[in-house]
This record gives sequence, C-alpha cells and structure tokens, in this order.
Amino acid sequence: MRPQIVLFGDSITEQSFRSGGWGAALADTYSRKGSATPPVAATIFFGANDAALLGRTSARQHVPVDEYKENLRRMVQHLKECCSTMLIVLITPPPVDEEGRKEYARALYGEKAMKLPERTNETAGLYAEKCVELARELDLPSINLWSKMQEIDGWQKFLSDGLHLTKDGNAVVYQEVVRVFSETWLPASKMPYDFPHHSEIDPENPGKAFQQQCLGV
Repeated sequence: MRPQIVLFGDSITEQSFRSGGWGAALADTYSRKGSATPPVAATIFFGANDAALLGRTSARQHVPVDEYKENLRRMVQHLKECCSTMLIVLITPPPVDEEGRKEYARALYGEKAMKLPERTNETAGLYAEKCVELARELDLPSINLWSKMQEIDGWQKFLSDGLHLTKDGNAVVYQEVVRVFSETWLPASKMPYDFPHHSEIDPENPGKAFQQQCLGV
C-alpha cells in the first residue's frame, strides 16, 4: 500500500501542488513507494496568515500568537489520536518581504493600496519562535523556514509577492522536508517499490515478479 503523507496548511501549502511546488516534488519523490499503514507522515505549515496585524487590511486573518501555538498543539494531538506512529513535522511561516508586499499591493490597487504593511517580518518571526518552541515541547521535528531562508543573501527571491513562495522558495521547503524525513525514519531511497520495476519482470512469466514483490522476496 502506498504511503499517505498529509500536507496540512494554508494557501502556501495549497499552491505547493502547482508546477515547481514543494508538494508536487514530494509526491514525485515518494511515488511508487510502499508502506504498510498510511498515513505515515504529516506536515503542519501555518502562521503566515495568523501573523497578519490587527488594524490593517488583513486583520480578519489574525490569530494571537499564543492561540496560534495552542491551535498547533491541538492539531498535533488530533493527528496522534488518529495514528500514534505518524511522523509529524512542524513548519514555521516563511519570512515576510515587506517591500515586496507593498509592491504587490500597489500593482493590484494602485493609489488605493495600503500605506502600512499588513504583515511584518518581525511579527512573523514571533510566530516562528512559537512553532519551534512547541516542537521542542512535544519532541517533534521542525523546520524553521523563517530563519533558514534568511540565511541566504537576497532571500527575498524566495517570495513571489512578499509572502507566497517562488519556485526557488518551494525548492527550499522541499529540500528541508526531505531532509527531515530522511533523518527520521522515512527516507524515500530506503522504501521498497510497491510494484516491481519493468526490468525485473520476466516476459515469459510476468506474474513471478509480482508474487515476489508481495512476498517481500
């Protein structure tokens, strides 16, 4: 049975299944791989919307930082209740390119665009800290995307509108998720294929290879 990996998140996760997205790349990496009891893993990737500032244009998305942390905790608890052996990885929100957000707003709304940023990088960092803090408390792996991206000069290239991910940004997330999966117990390279490779199939007796696959021979 093929492994089920659940990607739980906001529009950044939703867009990861577009061409060049980290979700699509992850699905390709784990395609045709076998695992006994799905789902085997989940990523929880929230915070970009929660960190929207009160009194600004995206205030309706705001969630107080402590409430954000507790919401993540409840998500983890629910997933663990569903499958106690599930590998759960917490991912922090990415950094915010405040100038990029302003440019995006001006392109959409012209003179009516917001004058003050509806998100700041500093605030996003506070939410990232709470995410990593919770991961430590629950002994879960985490990916501090906020910090990781800003280690690179010109990190703004990772964000298409100051918030969502570019192809390069998706590549960072993909590499980090695969790294964490590989460092735990879910490396794709070590997982058996759920069907035999065509080179292993005897044209005179094709069923043999499938029987061996089922028997784990």
